[in-house]
Parts: sequence; C-alpha cells; structure tokens
Amino acid sequence: QVQLVESGGGLVQAGGSLRLSCAASGSIFSINAMGWYRQAPGKQRELVATITTGGRTNYADSVKGRFTIYISRDNAKNTMYLQMNSLQPEDTAVYYCNAEWAGRRSWGQGTQVTVSS
Repeated sequence: QVQLVESGGGLVQAGGSLRLSCAASGSIFSINAMGWYRQAPGKQRELVATITTGGRTNYADSVKGRFTIYISRDNAKNTMYLQMNSLQPEDTAVYYCNAEWAGRRSWGQGTQVTVSS
C-alpha cells in the first residue's frame, strides 16, 4: 500500500505563490509516477502536473511556466512538491496528489487552494 498526505494549501492573493507537499509512505519503491490533480467547484477533476520516477514531467497547458513539480527522496519516504507561482483566481480548487504503483492508484485527502483577486 501507498499512503499520501498533502499539506501547504491556503489563501493567497493573485500573483502570489504557494508550495504544496505530498508525503508518500508505505510501498514507495513500487511507485512509477506521481502527480497533482485539482477540482474546482462544479467542475471535473483535472490533471495539473505529473512526474515519473525517472524525472520526466508533464504539465497542463494552463499551468506551464508557472508551476513546477519535483520529488525529494530518502530511504523511508518520497515527498512530492508543487511550487505554484503567479497564481490566478482560476487556480482556486482542491488539489489532490496521486501515486501510481503496481497497477493501482492512491489519492491524498486534498488540500484547498484559494486565490483572491
């Protein structure tokens, strides 16, 4: 099993920055890729960014150039980050981290990001 715990959401003014964290524990050596998704009120969950264990990244067009995904590793834990700069009100959503491992997926509980205009 892989467990995920997110942190780092909050309220920020437009143009500001936030960094989200996602701590993965459990069978971390079976993880193939991790990612961030978001869901705004009344909308479907959408991909924000993903990163493979080889370091290959992929971003939604709406966040390219503003968001950066990266992973920090130690023996017991992987921590994935999403550095979000130049935030806009349309970035307001609940952000979820995700891990793909052994043909399965794990999700975090979500963290709220609110950007005021």
